Amino acid sequence: MRTRFTLMVLGSLALGSCALFPASGPESWDVLAEHSPTLPYAVVKITPQVNLVLAKLLPRLSKFAEQRRPQDIRLGVGDIVSVTIFEANSGGLFIPAEAGVRPGNFVTIPNQAVDAQGNISVPYAGAIRARGRTPVEIQNAIVEAIKNRAIEPQAVVSVVDQRTSMISVLSEGGARRLPASATPERVLDVIARTGITPTGAGSEAWVVLERNKSRAVAPFGALIYEQGNNVYVHPDDIIYLYREPQTFVAFGAFGAQRQIPFDAWRITLAEAVAKAGGVVDGAADAASVFIYRGEPRETAVQLGINCTPFTGPLIPVIYNINLRDPAGYFLASNFEMRNKDMIYVSNSVSVESTKAMNYFQTITATVQAPISTAISAKTLQQLLSGSGSATPATIINPTVTPPVSP
Repeated sequence: MRTRFTLMVLGSLALGSCALFPASGPESWDVLAEHSPTLPYAVVKITPQVNLVLAKLLPRLSKFAEQRRPQDIRLGVGDIVSVTIFEANSGGLFIPAEAGVRPGNFVTIPNQAVDAQGNISVPYAGAIRARGRTPVEIQNAIVEAIKNRAIEPQAVVSVVDQRTSMISVLSEGGARRLPASATPERVLDVIARTGITPTGAGSEAWVVLERNKSRAVAPFGALIYEQGNNVYVHPDDIIYLYREPQTFVAFGAFGAQRQIPFDAWRITLAEAVAKAGGVVDGAADAASVFIYRGEPRETAVQLGINCTPFTGPLIPVIYNINLRDPAGYFLASNFEMRNKDMIYVSNSVSVESTKAMNYFQTITATVQAPISTAISAKTLQQLLSGSGSATPATIINPTVTPPVSP
């Protein structure tokens, strides 16, 4: 009867062990099943092809890298310009005959702003279109307008005060608007010209570049260590510097379970596992390392995920890597972590088996305890009443049979 009861209890525990045993997270087979009653998700195995796709979609300014260097600066409404006109000899429009020949033979027109219609006014030439033109194009237009009346005229147009074609640099430490330089500049050049430095630790500094309603973001370190991100700056660009600490969370069979800062402008999965203390040798299933991340729908499509069951712009994705495979460490070294990623390592099957055996032993002892207590009490009663011949060995351990002398 006692054996039958014990077997019934053990069978019940075996059927419901997943729910009864304590655990730090889901089992590996539950994750890989891609089934959850609360939220659908997709599982993606990390492969060289997956790393290539993700590398192209890293937060970088390289989306602007294909664009050419900025064109020559063009004037806009409000720009202040200076116009100087030269003639070859006196007696023309601007140099009177009695003045003789002077070095240069030129006249400078007072500074003027490009008006609301986009024009400037030049004597004897009238309104000259300036908005949307470069200084050289304006010079040619002035010469064309007066060439039949002036003596071999030439014109020089200079920008005195550039109020359009500006570049805005914003940060927590201040803001500046700079005129675009005639010499093409890159992002780091413009930031250096402002004198604004990123606030906080360098590993937490980020750069946003906005151009023509398109935006890209990159860690500040990427501009220094990956030259393709230090792109050319165009007029009317907006550069924003801000600070955002980068962290990831480690769960499961790790040496530490906590939120961990990157402490660098970028870290790989291999570095993240090391920062978390590595997987626990006596508990972890190294083949069941998972990275939880919300990916944009466009990224999920490129990864080959069927996005039909999902709603919203972010797709819940769980990346899986096998660190039992020697090549898995190469893959982990090329998988770049993102802010707020979660790494989970599942327990080994042997750990769950050990938990089951411990529970079985506890329950078996619990079942046998009342029986042993009852036997001990009965034996003690017989000894005290003199109706039995119990020995001390029988009282101390009723289940032990005294040895038989030869």
